[in-house]
Amino acid sequence: MRFTSGCSKSKAFMLSRRYFEDFKVGEIWESPPVVVTAEEIVAFAREFDPQPMHTDAARAADGPFKALVASGWHVTAISWREFHRAGGYGSTPVVGLGADELRWHRPVKAGDAVRVRREVIELRLSASNPAQGIVRTRVSMRNQSDEVVMTLLSAGRVPSRLAADGGHE
Repeated sequence: MRFTSGCSKSKAFMLSRRYFEDFKVGEIWESPPVVVTAEEIVAFAREFDPQPMHTDAARAADGPFKALVASGWHVTAISWREFHRAGGYGSTPVVGLGADELRWHRPVKAGDAVRVRREVIELRLSASNPAQGIVRTRVSMRNQSDEVVMTLLSAGRVPSRLAADGGHE
């Protein structure tokens, strides 16, 4: 993973705990490319989205995409997996609060190499618990041709330094 927008982070930083105050609007994370295999497309789909376009290459060839394609839910799960693997939140436990505007723009086919980009777009302390902060991010995933395949907005809750200091500033 690489950090951009003036954020130069070491591996040690990515593994350390991050508090709400450590995040900055405009902070960007990018994952390295990851190849999506036919085997993982089929395995995910058999468990969670058993449509022929995701589970049977021969039947998928006659379907709307003319090839085996990953379930949109699989693509979304890959985006979180790769971001988590890259250490974007460090060792901080994040409570997911939801996703908005989830869109699947293009199919992800077996053999595609996808990469994830997350940008912090909003930071605010929780109105109900100021020991927690809300981090909103814009997430996009692109394929090897630099085409957008998925976008969403996410929100997560992370502890603030107030929580770490036991309520003392």
